[in-house]
Amino acid sequence: MTVFGGRERRRRWGEDERAKILAEAFSPGACVARVARQYDVSTALVYTWRRKACLEAGVAGAAASAQVGFVEAVVLDDGGSKPLPSPPAVVVDLPGGRRVNIYASAPPGMAAAVLKALIR
Repeated sequence: MTVFGGRERRRRWGEDERAKILAEAFSPGACVARVARQYDVSTALVYTWRRKACLEAGVAGAAASAQVGFVEAVVLDDGGSKPLPSPPAVVVDLPGGRRVNIYASAPPGMAAAVLKALIR
């Protein structure tokens, strides 16, 4: 038999801590996964807290906690001048006339994943 000692893994979150994490996780432009990682809590638990908070507040649905509305959009005519795309850094011609282009602006990890997938 193995007995694990030390700090208990299951944490107890106080109402103030939950409110702080929820406010930070669902603020405009925030990434829930990043905030959850920062506080060492699972994203599923953050969403559970939000759902419970909405139910306690009498809000129908978790999406209703965010303010939903319309924003005026302005479309400007740029005269049809589009910048010419740079040529791809890597071109792979596949059977059947298909082609895979990898541009220099692609993240290296993504380019490597695409090339590995083509080798299989």
